[in-house]
Amino acid sequence: MESETYPIPEELLNGRGTEMFDHVAESLKDFLQKKHINQKRKALGFTFSFPCGQSKIDEGVLLSWSKNYKARGVLGTNVVQSLRQAIDRVGGTNVDVLALVNDTVGTMMTCGYDDQRCEVGVIIGTGTNACYMEELRHIDLVEGDEGRMCINTEWGAFGDDGALDDFITHFDREIDAASTNPGKQLFEKMVSGMYMGELVRLILLKMAKKGLLFDGRVSNALRTKGKFQTKHITLIEQYKDGLKNTREILTELGLSPSADDCLAVQHVSTIVSFRSANLCAAALAAILTRIRENRKLKSLRITVGVDGTVYRTHPQYPKRLHKVVRRLVPECHVRFVLSESGSSKGAAMVTAVAQRLAAQRREINDTLALLSLSPENLQQVRDKMRVELERGLRKDSHRTASVKMLPSFVYRTPDGTERGKYLALDLGGTNFRVLVVKIRSGIRKSVRMYNKIYAIPLEIMQGTGEELFDHIVQCISDFLDYMGMKNTRLPLGFTFSFPCRQTGIDKGSLVSWTKGFKATDCEGNDVVEMLREAIKRRNEFDLDIVAVVNDTVGTMMTCAYEDPKCEIGLIAGTGSNVCYMEEMRNIEMVEGDEGQMCVNTEWGGFGENDCIEDIRTRFDREVDEGSLNNGKQRFEKMTSGMYLGEIVRQILIDLTRRGLLFRGHITEPLKTRGIFETKFLSQIESDRLALLQVRSILQQLGLDSTCDDSIIVKEVCGTVSHRAAQLCGAGMAAIVDKIRENRGLNQINITVGVDGTLYKLHPHFSRILKDTVKALAPQCDVEFVLSEDGSGKGAALITAVARGET
Repeated sequence: MESETYPIPEELLNGRGTEMFDHVAESLKDFLQKKHINQKRKALGFTFSFPCGQSKIDEGVLLSWSKNYKARGVLGTNVVQSLRQAIDRVGGTNVDVLALVNDTVGTMMTCGYDDQRCEVGVIIGTGTNACYMEELRHIDLVEGDEGRMCINTEWGAFGDDGALDDFITHFDREIDAASTNPGKQLFEKMVSGMYMGELVRLILLKMAKKGLLFDGRVSNALRTKGKFQTKHITLIEQYKDGLKNTREILTELGLSPSADDCLAVQHVSTIVSFRSANLCAAALAAILTRIRENRKLKSLRITVGVDGTVYRTHPQYPKRLHKVVRRLVPECHVRFVLSESGSSKGAAMVTAVAQRLAAQRREINDTLALLSLSPENLQQVRDKMRVELERGLRKDSHRTASVKMLPSFVYRTPDGTERGKYLALDLGGTNFRVLVVKIRSGIRKSVRMYNKIYAIPLEIMQGTGEELFDHIVQCISDFLDYMGMKNTRLPLGFTFSFPCRQTGIDKGSLVSWTKGFKATDCEGNDVVEMLREAIKRRNEFDLDIVAVVNDTVGTMMTCAYEDPKCEIGLIAGTGSNVCYMEEMRNIEMVEGDEGQMCVNTEWGGFGENDCIEDIRTRFDREVDEGSLNNGKQRFEKMTSGMYLGEIVRQILIDLTRRGLLFRGHITEPLKTRGIFETKFLSQIESDRLALLQVRSILQQLGLDSTCDDSIIVKEVCGTVSHRAAQLCGAGMAAIVDKIRENRGLNQINITVGVDGTLYKLHPHFSRILKDTVKALAPQCDVEFVLSEDGSGKGAALITAVARGET
């Protein structure tokens, strides 16, 4: 290890902080050039021996100066940033400042390199401090509960709250009053080398004035602050030459000491240094007791790494300290090791760890950057979505368009005149809902609903079409029995949340299954007809099926009943889709050009023609390849609740393979497709959730994680959901801007009715979505209204609207 010491001029201690850091940077540059080690970029550890609040290894906000430092403009600032800026100003230095290390921590790490039992560091020199390894579960300022973290106690401030008032003498108070930081660092002022010599001087001065020393004579030097230093105490207390040294020191101070004077001065010095050792021993005993009790041990074997000029040079200080510590904590077997390399070796070790962590951090950042979308990316998504919307509406390009723009044959939103009793079915995921909806118009306008939810087993979802529709009819039969309505022929609205090509309000052929459904003999067939046939097979009741409705359209209608400005529906849940009121003249697939019709965009298919391949990642492709409909619904697989958890899982596997997560161990649960449900993203990303709870969620999934793992998992979840919300926002911006242009408006106020668990439950999704729309469609004032009653109510309203038009 090579080193060189550079003094800091006294004027810099009280000057401007920038000048002091410039001096440090110039000294660093000089050292690197002298040693000819400035060619390759070096990792730099910064030992900074003052109290700092640290939130990470390369950041530290100075809390207070001590040891006569008073440089201006540094308190409350990040000292690592100050050093980096100084290095940039000075130039010619090729380093990365990777770690900020307190000298006490550096001492512990230095000694710990040779002795693994070293878990405490103590400095007794110009200043004094201690650090030790505390259980992470006890550190409330840091999230996590596993393992340990080194705590820099800053014990020099012990007593600032009055805890040491019974032990502080009037000499201590005099030293404190004359210091640069009165009322602060009181323990340090009783213990450290910076103040011990001054304390002896004040005692000798008082004794001389009282005629107890030097025949009552006082020299100018004895009256002068700083003339008697701690190095003098070290010389005075030497075994053989102590009295001789005492006489020489006192003579240099302009005094004529007698033999008794020398003995008395030696005794005063011993009392002051012994008190310092006793106080340090008591404080250290408290730390050792805490460590032993933390670990629930009857006896503790531990090593304390020590450094500092007082401990290093005083002939009797170490022995006194050791003896008192062992007397105070006999159940602790303590070994004291002097740090031969100071704190520098330890700082270098911390920096080496920081360098490894920084390299891992870069790998993680590079991986997550693949999912990051720039403003330009989002603008391109918006513009490409607009192109696909237009292609889906035109007859000549409809067949090859990735956004199908399916007509719904819903020509208007509710106007408040709707009334009557309706049955509604809602099929869109693993649950199926049957409702009775009673609508009243006029002054007492209201909607009352009664519903029951039924599960759809996986074997039904992926069985035959006949089995699926028979199951649906069985659920309807149970509900009608429950409501006592089996003999009533009610008009029915059927919310069917899958892409359908409609030729009328009650005619819809399934284009393709999504969301994990795979029932055979359904695609290409009329789902209304399949429902009618299943009702006939059951032969228990009859229903008037008036309308087949996409859940997105149902959501729009539900919100439009309360807000006439609602002309868009958005589903952000298991699936992802949008509908909106389009001008009839633009819908070439349907005859007529007067008025409007709601178009079900089926935007989940956006990208099936490879138009967004530039933003799809290898993780998206892995999810797609493992899905039931490989190559289909590519946009939905990047934005919907059914797939976000699976994207997260693929990223976690990748990071684990590279040793960046879960200790490099890919467990069986992590290999299991679908284990990471999107609801876990919402829970993990909650601002109120501590890392301990994140770990608990991961453990429920069979993923044994550290707190560092939990931080990374939370970051991965945030990146995936943030991208999903941004993509939905970019698509929505294309739609609201199209409506505005359709109507020839400079500005438009419009409402979007929203449903779906992702939008409702995720802590950040809705905000990011809104922010993206605002940024990409600045001429549109868009309000988002949550659908409180789902799309079942909307199906009943569509049925009511359709009945009113026939």
